[in-house]
Amino acid sequence: MNPIPAAPAAPTTMSRSRRRLGLTAAVLAGTTALAGVSMTAQAAVPTPPSGWSLVWSDDFTGAAGTLPSSANWIVDTGTSYPGGPANWGTGEIQTYTSSTANLAQDGGGNLRITPLKDSAGRWTSARIETVRSNFKPPSGGVLAIEGRIQMPDVTGAAAAGYWPAFWALGSPYRGNYQNWPGIGEFDVMENVNGINSVWGVLHCGVAPGGPCDEFNGRGASRACPGSTCQSAFHTYRFEWDTSVSPQQLRWYVDGQQFHTVTQGQVGEPYWTQMTSHAGYFLLLNVAMGGGFPDGVAGSATPTGSTVSGRPMLVDYVAVYSRGGGGNPSPTPTTPPPGGVRNAYATIEAESFNAQNGVQVETCTEGGQDIGWLANGDWARYDNVDFGSTPPRDFVARVASGAAAGVSGLVEVRVDSPTATPIGSFAVGNTGGWQTWRSVPGNVGAVTGRHTVYLTFSSGQPADFVNVNWFTFRR
Repeated sequence: MNPIPAAPAAPTTMSRSRRRLGLTAAVLAGTTALAGVSMTAQAAVPTPPSGWSLVWSDDFTGAAGTLPSSANWIVDTGTSYPGGPANWGTGEIQTYTSSTANLAQDGGGNLRITPLKDSAGRWTSARIETVRSNFKPPSGGVLAIEGRIQMPDVTGAAAAGYWPAFWALGSPYRGNYQNWPGIGEFDVMENVNGINSVWGVLHCGVAPGGPCDEFNGRGASRACPGSTCQSAFHTYRFEWDTSVSPQQLRWYVDGQQFHTVTQGQVGEPYWTQMTSHAGYFLLLNVAMGGGFPDGVAGSATPTGSTVSGRPMLVDYVAVYSRGGGGNPSPTPTTPPPGGVRNAYATIEAESFNAQNGVQVETCTEGGQDIGWLANGDWARYDNVDFGSTPPRDFVARVASGAAAGVSGLVEVRVDSPTATPIGSFAVGNTGGWQTWRSVPGNVGAVTGRHTVYLTFSSGQPADFVNVNWFTFRR
């Protein structure tokens, strides 16, 4: 993780990584905290400006002492993912918990992530990640990831080891944990040791070395505008712009751009590796100790002087998009008049009557498709009439940009999403998420009128298929 900057506002490549443990210690010049008033009042998720659309957000408006919404967030616990690198791959020393002492909404529109040290000197804290893992720009458009955050209000020796972060990981990391940094990592905001500086970093390619100089990453930093990062809320934003050539990644604090990485700087095959998968999930956490804060301090952190209980406050997290081929929508098209479907006519996948884990997006073949389909997802189609003669097979129009080694089954079940499948076929990468292929699968005998479920099964947690339409054939 060399080099380490001599001042907090200087560009740096120090940042979070999965395995980045070997550092050359260095001492960062001391900083003096500026006076500032903590701004804890709630701010609503901003209405997107003209041309932008809100894709997803959480405003953390739950009751005081409650965990964030389980529909939006997964709470990570322990000291690693199951089977993943120890100490989360970074050397951090705390244990993450789901305790509301470490992780809770405050009743005033903020989420608090609070590191705590017990009487035995053991640290706990919290880390959460979005349930949704498919954040990426529409084709030819722009994705923005934004959060309004106040870093832990602690500086100097008392802050040694504090490591708050707001970041994103490529979805194929889930369930694999050995494919970093190729799947990509966008560090929207990182900070260590209470320094008045925000770091923005890209991790990519291979480690060690590669186009992102791993285990360092391609990074830059700057002081927070006006009030210090610790004394007030600031808005941290990352943009992934596919509307320009070469494509760009951009980092901002309070609307001021401070870092850019271009497609050409990353190069191939690495750019495609981190951009062609299903997308990214977002993370918020406060680590204690580890490679980054230790390297900046020049010694192990936290220390005996580090104080317990200074939270990171998160007012909102939002994802926006602009331009391109449109944004995912959870709204299906209207089911057919009268509610009866002909099993032997084309059934548009987006015309489901109910769903679990399904998103709807603009399809390059016209209309819409259902996408981001992964293990356990399903779509329900009511009143499908097979008549008195059973079908011989079914055909589905599918596309997949799944990573190498990721595949799954498209299954047909009747009357229950947990019934034994009457038919299925396997699908892997077809060349892209809008590269369509008609794939047949045999089905068992079924007659009469039934509720039909398309279900999706995979041994990997990553998204593996999109579906445009399906039909049955006699």
